[in-house]
Amino acid sequence: MEEEVQGKLYDWRLIRRLMRYMKPYWRIAAISLLLVLVHSAFQVVAPLLTKTAVDRYLVPAKHAKQIFPEGFLSDDPMRGLAQLGAIYMVVIVATLLIQYVQSYMMQWTGQRAMFDLRRDLMACLQKLDIAYYDRNPAGRLVTRVTTDVDVLNELFATGLVTAIADILLLSFVLIAMFQLSPPLTLLLIAGAPVVIAITFVFRRRATESYRRIRVAIARINAYIQERVGGISVVQLFNREARTHEEFTGINRTHMVAYKDSIMAYGWFYPLVEFTGMIAVAGLLVYGGYQIHQGRMSLGILLAFFQYGMRFFRPVQDLSEKYNVLQSAMAASERIFQLLDTEVRVRPPENPKPFPEQPGAIEFDQVSFAYKDDDWVLRDIGFRIEPGETIAIVGHTGAGKTTLINLLLRFYDARQGVVRIGGIDVREFDPTDLRRHFGVVLQDPHLFTGTIEDNIRLGTPWIDNDDLISAAEQVNLLEYIRSLPEGFSHPVRERGSGLSTGQKQLISFARALAHNPRFLILDEATSSVDTDTEYRVRQALSNLVEGRTSIIIAHRLSTIQSAHRIFVMHKGHLREVGTHQQLLATRGIYWKLYQLQYKDQEIRQARELAESRPLASGE
Repeated sequence: MEEEVQGKLYDWRLIRRLMRYMKPYWRIAAISLLLVLVHSAFQVVAPLLTKTAVDRYLVPAKHAKQIFPEGFLSDDPMRGLAQLGAIYMVVIVATLLIQYVQSYMMQWTGQRAMFDLRRDLMACLQKLDIAYYDRNPAGRLVTRVTTDVDVLNELFATGLVTAIADILLLSFVLIAMFQLSPPLTLLLIAGAPVVIAITFVFRRRATESYRRIRVAIARINAYIQERVGGISVVQLFNREARTHEEFTGINRTHMVAYKDSIMAYGWFYPLVEFTGMIAVAGLLVYGGYQIHQGRMSLGILLAFFQYGMRFFRPVQDLSEKYNVLQSAMAASERIFQLLDTEVRVRPPENPKPFPEQPGAIEFDQVSFAYKDDDWVLRDIGFRIEPGETIAIVGHTGAGKTTLINLLLRFYDARQGVVRIGGIDVREFDPTDLRRHFGVVLQDPHLFTGTIEDNIRLGTPWIDNDDLISAAEQVNLLEYIRSLPEGFSHPVRERGSGLSTGQKQLISFARALAHNPRFLILDEATSSVDTDTEYRVRQALSNLVEGRTSIIIAHRLSTIQSAHRIFVMHKGHLREVGTHQQLLATRGIYWKLYQLQYKDQEIRQARELAESRPLASGE
C-alpha cells in the first residue's frame, strides 16, 4: 500500500529536511547553480549572433539594433563574419565545458548527499526494535535504502537543476525576445495556453501510469522473491506451470501500465512540437509581412526562429520533471517516516555497568503481550543461579523464545521485572547487555565471506588460537581442516553449499569464540541430523562449562543432563525439576516424553522381534 501513496508536489517540510543533506556541500551546489545561470545566458547568445551576422553583413538593415558596441566588429563583411564565427565557436565550446562541469559537480553532490542518507538509513535500521521487523517485510526496507534513495538522487543530480535551468532559460529567452520585438514575442507565446493544456492532460495520464508501473514493479519483486526463496517447494509440488501463469498475469499488468506511459509520451511530444511549429509558422507569416513593409529586419525573424525552439523545449522538460518531483516527494516521505520511527528499546540516560561478578537471572512476575492484550506470558517467576544449566520445554507457542527476547531486551516486559545480578535489565545499555550473551538459534544465519569471518564476526580480540580452540570444542575443526582453504573457505549467501549441521556447528563455534558469560541455545538441534546432534551433545559439556546456560529444545534427549527443566504451557510456568523428578510427577513433561519416545520404543521392539529367531510352533 505504501508504494501506491502519491506524494505532494510541494512539501516544504520534506524539502527542508532533504536540504540538510545538501548543506555540507552547499559551496559546490552554489557554484553549480551559478554555472547553470551562465549556461542559460549563453543559450540566448547564439540567436543574437545570427541576427548580427544577417543584419550587418549578409542583408544589411539600416535601422537594425546593434548588439555589440561600435568598433567591436570589423566593417569588412568577410572579416566581420569570421569574428562572429569565432565568437560563436567560443560560445559553443564554453557552453559544453560549463555543462560538463556543472553536471559533474551536481552528480558528485547528489551522490555524496545520498551516501549520507543511506548511511543514516542503515544506522536507523540497526537501531530499530525487533518488533518493527515483525511488522515490516525485509523487501520493503531494502527498497527504502535502494530504490527510494535513487529517486532522490535523480531529483538532486538532474531533476532539480534541470528545472531551475529550464526556468532560467525561459526567462532569458523572453527577455531577449521582448527586447528584439514585442509583437513577435506575443505571437510566439500565444501558443503557450495550448501547450499548458496539453501538458496538464499529459501530466495526469503520466502520473497515473507511473503509479501503476511502480505498484506493478513492487508486486513483481515480491512475487519473484517469494518464489525464488521457495523454489524447492515449487518444483517439489510441480507448481512451475501455475507459477508461470500467475507471474504472467502480474507481468502483463506492468506491461499494460508501461504501454499507457509510452502512449502518453508518444502523443505529448508530437503535440507540443506541432504547437511550436504552428507558432513558428505564424512568425514566418507575420514576420515576412513586417520585413516586406520594411518594419523589421531579416535577422530578427531568424533569431526568433531559433528562440522558438528554445522556448518550447523547457516546457517539455518541466512537464517531465513534474513526475520526478512528485516521485521524490513520495520517496522522501517514506524514507523520513522510517527515519522518524520511534525506538522504544533504548539505553537509559545513565546506564548501569554490567555486574563483574557472576549474577543470577531472575524473572519477577513477568507478563508480556506482543499485541494488545493477547498475553504470551503471564506472571512468570523463576531464578537461575550463576553457572546453572536450565532447559526450557513446551509446546509450540508456549512462550519459550519470548523469555529469551525479554532477557536480551529485544522487547520490554509489560508487567514485572527481569533482573541480572539484582539489576533491572532496562537499566543496562542493550549493547553492553547483549555483549555478555552467546546465542545459537534454530536457523543459523551465516554471512557472505569465509568461515573465519562468520566465527569472528569482526571481533578484533579473537585471535587464531581462539578460532581453532572454539572449532575443536564443537567438533568442527576436523571438517575445516579437510577443506583446501581451511578457515578461509568461502561462505556464500546464507551458507549456501554447507549442510544444516555444518552451519549449526559454525554458529556454536561463533558463540564459544566470543567467550560469553551466558549461553542461550534456542532450538539449536531441532533441524540437524542424528550424527550432528550427537556431536552437539558432546560439545554441550564444553559450551556450558562455567557459564549460566539456557537451552530451549524440543528434543528432550539434549536436555536430560540439565540442572533444572522449566516446562512452559500456554504462557505459564507449570513445572520445574530435574528430568527424573518431572517424569515421576507424570505431568506435562511426562506426556511430552511419552509422545516423543513412544514411536521410538515401538520401532525398537518391532526390530527386536523381527531379529529374534522363531521358536517351534510360532
